Amino acid sequence: MNKRVEIALNDQIVKEASSSQFYLAMASWAEGNGLNGTAKFMYSHSDEERFHMLKLVKFVNERGGKAIIPAIDQPPVEFENLKNVFELLLAHEISVTESINELVDICLQEKDYTTHNFVQWYVSEQLEEEALARTMLDKLKLVGNDNSGLYMFDRDLESTIPQVNPMNETR
Repeated sequence: MNKRVEIALNDQIVKEASSSQFYLAMASWAEGNGLNGTAKFMYSHSDEERFHMLKLVKFVNERGGKAIIPAIDQPPVEFENLKNVFELLLAHEISVTESINELVDICLQEKDYTTHNFVQWYVSEQLEEEALARTMLDKLKLVGNDNSGLYMFDRDLESTIPQVNPMNETR
């Protein structure tokens, strides 16, 4: 495996692991604040991000590289409110998209078309992640400070939990 690509993939492993922990922290905060729909949504997305990390680990190892399991920084413990959670989530997903785009660029520079092809799944996934975060934030802006609206938002969020078992997804 090309060393520069291997380093970039290991950097992405760190980002995916951190994303999983970030979602987990938001889930815990939401659960502690009686937002059970939001908590379920965030727990589910934490699992999904961990799957993204595992997919990278397996790919690196199968290509003859060495996947490095990272130590990660502690995510935030407290959030201002639900809108703040989704603002931070969107900003985070945008930064992950930038990282994926850098990875694509490195693959093209190094003419590693196999990895480039593999990473296209992440490009598509990030489009979905950003769109979902924007949609949730738009809904929260509509709700404003209306507690009954926040209740309905939280309840409805449970229905947006992906029903796909990520372990059944293929590369």
